[in-house]
Amino acid sequence: QVQVVESGGDLVQTGGSLRLSCTTSGLPFALYTMAWFRQTPGKEREGVSCLSWTGSTTTYADSVKGRFTISRDDAKNALYLQMNSLKPEDTAMYYCAALYRGSCSGSRSNYRYWGQGTQVTVSS
Repeated sequence: QVQVVESGGDLVQTGGSLRLSCTTSGLPFALYTMAWFRQTPGKEREGVSCLSWTGSTTTYADSVKGRFTISRDDAKNALYLQMNSLKPEDTAMYYCAALYRGSCSGSRSNYRYWGQGTQVTVSS
């Protein structure tokens, strides 16, 4: 049984930092392209960042470029998102998603496995 579990969300002040983690089990993590999405109530889930299974491609939404960094540790079956200089507009539920041997994509329909999310709240 595949499990995807996010952690690390919290309440922080504007300008602060957080590190989100995503751990998986039940799948060959090294063969999965991994991505972070986020969603706020009433809005579509949007792609934040993606890291390909080969490690050769990373993508970021324009709104987070220069502030967020995605990384992975295949030995630990883990994906990370370092978030710096946080802004109130970064407030959202953050989700981890997995795509088998695929190219990075901002389309949520391409990802097979999802976690339950971790809440990030940035106060002004």
